[in-house]
Amino acid sequence: MITSLSIENFALIEKLNIDFSKGFSIITGETGAGKSILLGALGLVLGKRADLSSLKNKEEKCIVEANFEIGAYNLQWFFVENDLDYEQETIIRREILPSGKSRAFVNDSPVNLQQLQDLSQFLIDVHSQHQTLELADEAYQFKIIDAIASNQELIASYVTKLKQYRTAKSDLESKQSSLSSILKEKDYNEFLFNELQAANLKAGELEGLEKSYEALNNVELIKDNLSMLLALANDEQFGLLKNLKEFRAVLQKNSGFSAEYQALSERTQSVVIELDDIVAELVKESDSVFSDPEKLELVNQKLQLIYTLQKKHQVLTVEELIAIQNELESKVVSVVNLEEEMIALQKTIEDIEAELDVISVQISSSRREAIPGLTHQLVQILAQLGMPNVQFKIEISASGSYRNNGKDDLLFLFSANKGTDFGVLKKVASGGEMSRIMLAVKSVLTQYSKLPTIIFDEIDTGVSGEIANKMGEIMQQMSKTMQVFAITHLPQIAAKGISHYKVYKTVSGESTVSELKLLSAEERIYEIAEMLSGKDISDSALNHAKALLN
Repeated sequence: MITSLSIENFALIEKLNIDFSKGFSIITGETGAGKSILLGALGLVLGKRADLSSLKNKEEKCIVEANFEIGAYNLQWFFVENDLDYEQETIIRREILPSGKSRAFVNDSPVNLQQLQDLSQFLIDVHSQHQTLELADEAYQFKIIDAIASNQELIASYVTKLKQYRTAKSDLESKQSSLSSILKEKDYNEFLFNELQAANLKAGELEGLEKSYEALNNVELIKDNLSMLLALANDEQFGLLKNLKEFRAVLQKNSGFSAEYQALSERTQSVVIELDDIVAELVKESDSVFSDPEKLELVNQKLQLIYTLQKKHQVLTVEELIAIQNELESKVVSVVNLEEEMIALQKTIEDIEAELDVISVQISSSRREAIPGLTHQLVQILAQLGMPNVQFKIEISASGSYRNNGKDDLLFLFSANKGTDFGVLKKVASGGEMSRIMLAVKSVLTQYSKLPTIIFDEIDTGVSGEIANKMGEIMQQMSKTMQVFAITHLPQIAAKGISHYKVYKTVSGESTVSELKLLSAEERIYEIAEMLSGKDISDSALNHAKALLN
């Protein structure tokens, strides 16, 4: 339950600290006094988004802090999962800075809004007039039935499998799309791959082929140059070898006169040896160089093939062609792989479908078992609320698809009076009837949930008199097992509360401020009397207020 609420610098509230009690509490106040502001501030600590418009003074930060007593609600697991410190008296604080940034804390540990929203689901149900409209929504109707049927674990298991199913279906569709795209280009890709594979390309071979081509294409020139070189080296009269050897012989004559001459002689001997070796190599090359038109043609053909492939694939190197060949090969091979993967995925989908079907049958069965009990309890409660002839017809039928909460379609039909046909709830129920039905639903749900606190924001819209009195009694009965707040304009309901809080406005200088205070017994009599007769409180209104309170 919520034990206290502290608000600073929020909307029309400068500073507010209020303690709350167990049981049934009433909040009243004139229209525009600030009841919605109070709920707005509470919404901040429950994880709703906020902006700078929430700040009363734009230069200071807004702080909303709420204390919750949660020792009896087995929420330790949530704190462990979210790495938070567990305290039986848990404090949630929300801050909005003048910069517009927002911060949230649980027991002084920073949390994000999603964590705050997740935690709030176990703390408070704030029932607004908007939620009464949700009663006509199929998803909300399913929530009611599933709560009565205790389907939470089954649906959690179903949702987990449904996520796996949708992921597998998405993967299968993606692979089918890929396969379709590949198949469209399959023949062309195979042609390109085969063409490159037939070329028998090797990394770095282009440079070697180009050199071979140049050599084979210039055999005569190379032969002539080699012959000239050998002649220059071996000429008997002026050849390099003959002259170099004579040079060496003369130098050797001086080698005995100094170490320097000896060194020069040795170096010359090295030159002679090197030149001898060069000449021998040239002879060898000369013997090996000969015209080979057939080899020249083969080299030329391979070069032209590579040049054609480079142009076709718009690349500059053989390495890039090889990369394209590998890519094409993977596309050709991927057809087989994709088909195998799709077969495996289809099997996975079928297995998950079988599991989903089993869980769906269990969910549907427990829903059908819960419906008679739900309708019986609703009819009983609504009879107390002035609807003695109300009837519900809740029909469940099999759906052809996997929905978010099972494989059921739901038809929630309603008849308020004898002799009238059943109709869809949102089409045939009036606003006052919807309010009473929603209260009946909440009353039933409290028997199946351990939610600490519920706040009814003007759930009495459209009712008055004895019906309002009965609504108050039902909320009073609910408060025996949980903390209940009712924001109301009806004195019949206000009189049923254990604690009574009043929201009001005060004007200080140029500033309007909203306040909230706990009424004393005497103040409460005057507040209810004012709700009965307006500002001019009569003796009869006071007596009526006392009678209601007694």
